[in-house]
Amino acid sequence: MPETPREIFERYVWAGAMTRNAAALAELFTVDGVIEAPLVPAGHTYPRRLEGREEIREAMAAHYRRPVRTDRTLNAAGTRYALHTTTDPDVFVAEIDTAFDGSAGPTTVSLVQIFRLRDGKIALLRDYFAPEEVD
Repeated sequence: MPETPREIFERYVWAGAMTRNAAALAELFTVDGVIEAPLVPAGHTYPRRLEGREEIREAMAAHYRRPVRTDRTLNAAGTRYALHTTTDPDVFVAEIDTAFDGSAGPTTVSLVQIFRLRDGKIALLRDYFAPEEVD
């Protein structure tokens, strides 16, 4: 039985944001899968476009080796998301409000991700977030 959009999304979040496991993250993608971050400017530390499972694995492993921000901590209880299915069963949208606690007080970072699936794997992920959040 194919995974639901919720199951795929939760596996994606666990592999990426929660455990920073580039190999597990890459395995969620088709061999020719793509990650696009259209709001990221050229030359930014976060890649604007990654093509293929191996490039995703390598680039995200390099990104995860970068130091993690220490001025805030994830507030998992305050973090929310909503998934929206579409008329195309292989496309869904995630609205995410990630809550953080920090020295300047609580903050929320909002983003939108569009997932396009093929054969139960992510073929294209368009990730819309503020680039300064991943410096």
